[in-house]
Amino acid sequence: MTADLAQFAEMFPLSGDDTPYTKLSSEHVGSQAVNGRELITVEPAALTLLAREAFCQISHLLRPAHLKQLRTILDDPEASANDKFVALDLLMNANIAAGMVLPMCQDTGTAIIMGKKGQQIWTGGGDAAALTKGVASAYTEMNLRYSQVSPLDMYEEVNTGNNLPAQIDLYATDGDAYKFLFMAKGGGSANKTFLYQQTKALLNPEALVKFFDAQIRTLGTAACPPYHLSIVIGGTSAETTLKTVKLASAKYLDQLPTAGGKFGHAFRDLEMEAKILEMTRQMGIGAQFGGKYFCHDVRVVRLPRHGASCPVGIGVSCSADRQAKGKITRDGIYLETLEHDPAKYMPEIDHTKLAGDVVHIDLNQPMDQIRKILSQYPVKTRVALSGPMIVARDIAHAKLKERLDRGEDLPQYFKDHPVYYAGPAKTPEGYPSGSFGPTTAGRMDSYVDLFQARGGSMVMVAKGNRAKTVTDACKKHGGFYLGSVGGAAAGLAQHHIKKVEVVEYPELGMEAIWRIEVKDFPAFIIVDDKGNDFFADLNH
Repeated sequence: MTADLAQFAEMFPLSGDDTPYTKLSSEHVGSQAVNGRELITVEPAALTLLAREAFCQISHLLRPAHLKQLRTILDDPEASANDKFVALDLLMNANIAAGMVLPMCQDTGTAIIMGKKGQQIWTGGGDAAALTKGVASAYTEMNLRYSQVSPLDMYEEVNTGNNLPAQIDLYATDGDAYKFLFMAKGGGSANKTFLYQQTKALLNPEALVKFFDAQIRTLGTAACPPYHLSIVIGGTSAETTLKTVKLASAKYLDQLPTAGGKFGHAFRDLEMEAKILEMTRQMGIGAQFGGKYFCHDVRVVRLPRHGASCPVGIGVSCSADRQAKGKITRDGIYLETLEHDPAKYMPEIDHTKLAGDVVHIDLNQPMDQIRKILSQYPVKTRVALSGPMIVARDIAHAKLKERLDRGEDLPQYFKDHPVYYAGPAKTPEGYPSGSFGPTTAGRMDSYVDLFQARGGSMVMVAKGNRAKTVTDACKKHGGFYLGSVGGAAAGLAQHHIKKVEVVEYPELGMEAIWRIEVKDFPAFIIVDDKGNDFFADLNH
């Protein structure tokens, strides 16, 4: 085989790393000569320290570039009032989370670690175990949520109680550094990762743009926009496509070439990125409740592919844009520098004027009276809720359905109060609540008609768009769905949630049924009792 026929080309040739780093420690790292070569010795404690600090920081702090993009929305005269309301809410949330007590989102995510271990790095083994120890330390010692469930059999699951296992992928590479990407991926944005098995017929300008116009709309708002949208076209396998989607959404592949070549390397298509970003700005979806800023930015990566296969991947990083690079070199342990002072991005602005008039609703009234008040206002109306709400999400809804299946009724509390789809992070000492933002409403869609027919779920509060079956049920039974701002969980805990107590199923942890007292809890009417749905045009 000639040299030309056997040419190796790196599929992801990154041109450099301009990431700013902060040194964590010089300890646990040394060097020694072996056969005339310097080996960098890394103790397990170095990996544990780096992983712990990474997940502590990314749960509370954001990259400066992300915060600048939020400020851009506030300064843009073309941004809608709803865009600006959400952007300001997210900036205020970032300021609270930067106090390192309340995490920015209640869903503190699956811990994901990708490591590339240079050949001159020597650890002696056990790298995944040492990294796992750091992950467990962060999640058990900070006010983070345990979201991982382990299957006991095909159907029964139990919460692991420490947010393990982490997803850890380690690779052997050249060089004298151990480089990492740390991500905390919440369920909402993870669920908005899609693979489409297409063909060569897609690869023309008209078909490609039409395809993305249709598919991007299906993302909806459940994963807390504005999004960092990632699109990958091609791939040597489906798993390569989806892995690239995740890395591109984290800006990990920003230093790729911007043109292709005959040896099969990945590249970014900057022209397509700009075209799709403009497309998203014309959709009207905006930052959760209508407007221009459905996406902060777009990354489009083109990959080589098998001639008979054209996988396409789409994914997002949400408002909780939680990732950071790390590295261990001969000089020590480093973590990407995140923004500790997000207040510098706050404008002088009266946020109470950003969404027009606000309807204040006392939740201590009977449910019929609450519904009567809501019925007076159109969709998109901003409301402020004060009083008791019941909190229940996936497992709790399944438990309540089991009662109905046994011929029992729904509990009275589920009929008397609005239901908030959420699952809290741990409550810090001295606080009434841990971070407590809304979860994705769509996961509870299948229960709505059944529960409303029994007098429950008449007013629901969560995030994101819902299926038409929910709109139909609300019209039939006189119910409402209110959308709350996704991604601002620390702010809700700090300013709006005054009391939290378990009502039923304490053994379910964050999936228990809770009763909370709220004050001026912000939300918008999304689905009303007349069959109107703010997001009805998303898929058209």
